[in-house]
Amino acid sequence: MATPRLVTGLLAFFLVLGLTMVATLIYTISIDGLPFRRELLTTWMAATLVDFYTVLAPIAVWVVYREANAFTAIVWVILLICLGSVTMSFYILLQLLKLSPQESAQDPMYHVLLRSFTKDPTEYKRKHSPVIIARITFSALGCLMLGTLLYTIFTDGSPFRKELLTPWMTATLIDFYINIAALSVWVIYKESSWISGFIWVLLLICFGGVSTCAFIVKELFQLTSQDPLYLVLLNNLNRAGNSYERTLT
Repeated sequence: MATPRLVTGLLAFFLVLGLTMVATLIYTISIDGLPFRRELLTTWMAATLVDFYTVLAPIAVWVVYREANAFTAIVWVILLICLGSVTMSFYILLQLLKLSPQESAQDPMYHVLLRSFTKDPTEYKRKHSPVIIARITFSALGCLMLGTLLYTIFTDGSPFRKELLTPWMTATLIDFYINIAALSVWVIYKESSWISGFIWVLLLICFGGVSTCAFIVKELFQLTSQDPLYLVLLNNLNRAGNSYERTLT
């Protein structure tokens, strides 16, 4: 069956990503010490960290949504902030391992993206729409990252300089692109065609947080202000299908 093979492939993919980042951290610490040194915080390192946390923000929002209680959500978010893609990879692995055989056979992406406990649909009938708030938040975050990128180019020149590629900058970039890899899986799942999916993945690779926020805002504008916010996680087929209806019962 193709879908269980998809789960196996995703398990292997995120396991390799997580172990790669663990090995990168161990190697970088062994050759260059701890990263908490002022001389490491160059202009481009600061911009890279802003980009890194911009990309990490939607992952953290998803983790908070997925968790059943506030305490575990806070713990996972702290781990994401401290360990980045190591936490992200193993969190997704944990969600994949929780899938039942039936869920793996039906639609593993749907079941991984949405939390297992049901929600009251009347919860979404609020005075202030979470969809509109999310549009504003991610638009502002994307503009912040774009401003950071332009400012850094104007004040410190191009990032494509050999002296910028320190061991900790290299480790940060690996961490960054592992998060991009995870988001790319979601983008490909969301897009209706391979061509548009490929274009968005290319934009993610080139522009990181700016493209991440642009994609999320694009998807948010496909929802109405009355829609539950979690629908942004799903592709069009799952939004319209029986799976979406079950979440409202």
